Amino acid sequence: MDNNNLAISMQGVKKQYTLGVIGGTTLQRELQSWWAKKRGREDPNMRIGTDTRLYGQKFWALRGIDLTIRQGERVGIIGANGAGKSTLLKILARVTAPTEGEIDIWGRVSSLLEVGTGFHRELTGRENIYMNGAILGMSRAEIDERMEEIIAFSEVGEFIDTPVKRYSSGMFVRLAFAVAAHLNSEIMIMDEVLAVGDMAFQRKCLNRMQQAADEEGKTVLYVSHNMTTIRQLCARCIVLDQGQVIYDGDVEEAIALYMNLGLEENPVEIDLTKRSFSDKGLDAGIALTHLSIMDKMSPVYKTGDDMKLCISLRALRKVEGSAFRITLVNDTAVPIGSCWAPAVDFPEAGEYALTVRVPLSYMHRGVFYANVSMVRWGDNGGNRILDSVERAFRFEVEGTDYWAMSGRGYMRLPDGEIIDVTRKEAEE
Repeated sequence: MDNNNLAISMQGVKKQYTLGVIGGTTLQRELQSWWAKKRGREDPNMRIGTDTRLYGQKFWALRGIDLTIRQGERVGIIGANGAGKSTLLKILARVTAPTEGEIDIWGRVSSLLEVGTGFHRELTGRENIYMNGAILGMSRAEIDERMEEIIAFSEVGEFIDTPVKRYSSGMFVRLAFAVAAHLNSEIMIMDEVLAVGDMAFQRKCLNRMQQAADEEGKTVLYVSHNMTTIRQLCARCIVLDQGQVIYDGDVEEAIALYMNLGLEENPVEIDLTKRSFSDKGLDAGIALTHLSIMDKMSPVYKTGDDMKLCISLRALRKVEGSAFRITLVNDTAVPIGSCWAPAVDFPEAGEYALTVRVPLSYMHRGVFYANVSMVRWGDNGGNRILDSVERAFRFEVEGTDYWAMSGRGYMRLPDGEIIDVTRKEAEE
């Protein structure tokens, strides 16, 4: 293989963590913990509330990653929470070391893994620019040459000589991205931090990363749950699941695979216990268990059809005023709208089944995913999610060939009415 064109090479990279264990303790505390374990006593240095049944168990965040990334590539990394995306980036940024495996990196790495990565909060914005540049091996003259460009891009010029501890999260990420994007580095690593910025700055950052790859030959690794930005920026996409690479290639195929991860093989009978989570644990009082799409062999509908669902749930005690909600999202995980069923009471603990009708009158041609949840309204007008499942199932709405999503969207709203037409008199 020609190493001259490589940016990153990884072979058999694994990362293991020990649950409940916090590194960096003193020798005295390590001896205290060891002596308590020896005597069968509770660890005096264990955090309050730690589940002792899990304490000390091993967890593999990465399970053998093999990747080759070439110079100038724009690579997206997607996957569910806990898939290992952030761990992978932290290893590449040298924040943590792999447990096993080999990594070769050709070039300097600038990373933005979370708001304020690499910044000293007591230093000013300008001083942090100098510090980050020095870490990358740049001279003061090289940093001075790029200083005004960095400040202009970050749009925090008025506050550049203010300690960054006084910055808002948006200002923080603006300056941090400007530093990472403009200093001399061959590899840019970006986690989901751009979500902190406003829409205009996100577009600006995406354009800058695309320019850095196409015109300057930088390699860009970008992690995001926003599939729209993945489509806009990346020419290649990697899907991680449970610490392993399950796909590496075309962006559209990667997004389709990610959106369908965990969906049941039987599209009309869904076991929610495998994917359900409670917002407040058992205290929430309700657990979703099963969902059936009624009167369908496959979930394909026409505009104007009704979707009929049977939702099974377990009430752990008496629960009042609980409502079923279904939220439809598109293939970029963007919510389109929600449908609520009237609130019901569950007078005692036990198994219950709800039959719900979801009208699809306004939906028009597309593939959609449904998030389902049980919600209880609070006295202050807010709501509390009792149990929720993201992407519980997938369905399709058929439409006519002339309907284009790019220009018309996924919903066809009722026709408007022209109230009046008035002719304006010509101005003299």
